[in-house]
Amino acid sequence: PLTDLAPIGLIAEAPLAIVAPVTSPFKTLKDVIALAKTKPKEVTFASPGNGTVAHLAGEMIQNIAGVKFQHIPYKGSSQALTDLLGGQVQIYAASVPSAMAQIKGGKLRPLAITATKRIAELPDAPTVAELGYPGFEATTWFGLLAPAKTPAPVIALLATHLQKALAAKEVQEKIAAEGAERMESTPGQFVAYLAKEEKKWAQVVRESGAKID
Repeated sequence: PLTDLAPIGLIAEAPLAIVAPVTSPFKTLKDVIALAKTKPKEVTFASPGNGTVAHLAGEMIQNIAGVKFQHIPYKGSSQALTDLLGGQVQIYAASVPSAMAQIKGGKLRPLAITATKRIAELPDAPTVAELGYPGFEATTWFGLLAPAKTPAPVIALLATHLQKALAAKEVQEKIAAEGAERMESTPGQFVAYLAKEEKKWAQVVRESGAKID
């Protein structure tokens, strides 16, 4: 992505919610970590697949907390949520929209949010950073990119129109409804953001040994 694509601008980012069934003994992420410290690999951690943000967010938590979960990768979020609700797995890092109905329905409990600040949709759910791991952040982000070697004037024009679109109230409302937060950047700032993200996630992959199918 750093060489094959020409960044235009960021659009939005969305945090994950680490959730457990309400029947679970886990009340917060601290409870999960406490058990994992005494019983390595006993906590089962579901993700929608190897290499997804949810998977790597779980790996980040294990790295910073010095614990080991048992990762259970699924082929998509639907089966992961089904098995979570059924008790086959214990925790799951879900996108906020995909888990919200089950949270509001009293079936899932949010243990922590992976953004750097709490979100309006789940104001009582603490961030991972608040629980003793400052600086922790694992979000899904969205941006607009063009093929490499797209002429600079075209990139600049597209960036201008993107910012106009992001300023529209209806666009902001749609982004918020998806559990995301609007982001704004110049093409140059997006380039820097991509480089930072690549460095961060590469380290997580190296330290965890994560592999894709």
